Amino acid sequence: MPAHVRFRHEFIAIVLVFSFATFASGQSSTAPSHSAITHPQVKTLKVTILSTMLADQGIGEWGFSALVEADGHRVLVDTGFHPETVLQNAKELGIDLSTVTDVVLTHNHDDHVGGLLTLRRELIKKNPAALSRAHVAKGIFYSRPSAKGEDNTMIAIKQEYEATGGKFIEHDHAEEIFPGAWLTGPVPRVYPERNWSVSGKVETPAGLIEDNIPEDQSLVINTAQGLILISGCGHAGVINTLTMARGEFPNEPVYAILGGFHLFPATDVQLDWTADKLKDFGTSYLLGAHCTGIESVYRIRQRLGLPRGSAVVAAVGATFVLGEGIHPGRIAQ
Repeated sequence: MPAHVRFRHEFIAIVLVFSFATFASGQSSTAPSHSAITHPQVKTLKVTILSTMLADQGIGEWGFSALVEADGHRVLVDTGFHPETVLQNAKELGIDLSTVTDVVLTHNHDDHVGGLLTLRRELIKKNPAALSRAHVAKGIFYSRPSAKGEDNTMIAIKQEYEATGGKFIEHDHAEEIFPGAWLTGPVPRVYPERNWSVSGKVETPAGLIEDNIPEDQSLVINTAQGLILISGCGHAGVINTLTMARGEFPNEPVYAILGGFHLFPATDVQLDWTADKLKDFGTSYLLGAHCTGIESVYRIRQRLGLPRGSAVVAAVGATFVLGEGIHPGRIAQ
């Protein structure tokens, strides 16, 4: 083959290889990575406390419930302890719960599920779809045997709730329940927070073990300001829960944490560790209800360096509004 022909063939081959490499490089640089994936964000959000200990409106109790209203969606998180508390508090606050179709039950304890049946039976008189879907995490129906018999009231509640036409939706991993709102499902226990007080046992597929409330779950709202965590008791640990949320939303700060976090029995060392972790997450607001503890809220507020209006003990009727912050009510302001 003549030299000039051989040169032309080699040149064409080099050009083709270079062109393919450039094309492949361009394709790989424009392909979406996990970190580049964008999640829907909630634009409007209001969270109203309907059950907790403090109250200057309605009835206070050892329990938790909150109404979440986001971009036209309405979800009830937990249902309080006594059967009538949330129903009566909602009426006194002028809140109509009959249009709420979904309820999140964070775990099996009576102070979070006690109002479910009363609310369902009363609200269906106005709207058959009211509280017709109950979101729970895997493990909530596990047996809790005790010397007195079965200690998990959710087993009996399940039958009665389903008899009204209600349906349980069980989550074994994080899932979006409407755009921008995620349920964690069961939370991995990365840190040994041990945020539970019960001393009983739970019957799991792996056998009878210490009841660390394996089904504990929280609601995470994604907003332009950052993540907002709504927790019933936080038995999985608030830092464990936020660590899991950070895995789904790796670049988002934690804008606010609202609800119960079971920190009332925590030592000063534990509270300081928790506050330091919350600072790392960039936490701007704390509305501590139920089992968070009054002193715990104040100590975390001081450790985080938050102003008085940004870290508040929750009361019945207190709200968090996106873009406005916390409206604490008279007793907790």
